[in-house]
Amino acid sequence: MELKKLDTEKRNPHSAHIDTLSTLGMAQLINEEDHLCAQAVKKVLPEIAQSIDLIYRQLSSGGRLFYAGAGTSGRLGVLDAAECPPTYGVDPGLVVALIAGGDQAFIKAVEGAEDNRMLGEEDLKAHGFCASDALVGIAASGRTPYVIGAMDYARSLGAPVMALVCCHDSELSRHADVTMAPVPGPEVITGSSRMKSGTCQKLVLNMLSTCVMIKLGKVYGNLMVDVKASNEKLFHRAISIVCSAAECDEKTAEDALSQCDWHCKTAIVMLLMGLNAADARAALARNAGHIADTLAEAQ
Repeated sequence: MELKKLDTEKRNPHSAHIDTLSTLGMAQLINEEDHLCAQAVKKVLPEIAQSIDLIYRQLSSGGRLFYAGAGTSGRLGVLDAAECPPTYGVDPGLVVALIAGGDQAFIKAVEGAEDNRMLGEEDLKAHGFCASDALVGIAASGRTPYVIGAMDYARSLGAPVMALVCCHDSELSRHADVTMAPVPGPEVITGSSRMKSGTCQKLVLNMLSTCVMIKLGKVYGNLMVDVKASNEKLFHRAISIVCSAAECDEKTAEDALSQCDWHCKTAIVMLLMGLNAADARAALARNAGHIADTLAEAQ
């Protein structure tokens, strides 16, 4: 393996003397390099949009979204998956993140796990991965055997497979239906792909899960109307969401929420359409949980 040929392993001439800079100089240099991340993501928006549509197609038909990665890439997948249930009220099993070495690898590296190609396939099998699901393989270097093993198994079943890499002409791209390859250039610290590459991956993962959830009706306007009120902050957020969407005061919002188990969507439809909780739920069900479609139905 010739690491030096990988985009993620090349030396960055702009940071060649970072060890001689002042503290502020170091921070400024890193900040300047970070600006390249959004530009890199912008160049692959068509591939990101294509991936979003593929994932939405699977999830809207009862499938699940899987992420597979190792090291930083795997941890970013875990982070994105973990945020979906509280933010959008989805079942924890809807977005599943697999990391080489298992859950313990999120905190401490499991040596050699990422080099085991069969382990990726075995992890998917353990979760009952099938053709109705979708897989995003994440690897900054674009060559991780664990991820390739998972991708090959998913493709063998006929499931859509996407790659998220940070280098050109990657090995992963040859095992994917769609490749998202934001390339931000060499890292400030050579080979430290947790930096710009990790930032690019986080930006793309944010887009994938957020846009899919919007298309699934989990957002009304720009409000997270399926948020789970599981702590004090989120109880107040739920009230604020209903106030904004239904243009009502806090007391009215809280009363409506208390009648529908603190489900924002139901409360909003209750208030905007003058329905009780049961009828509001039924109206939402007829429209696959989309508030805008539910309101349009009544016009």
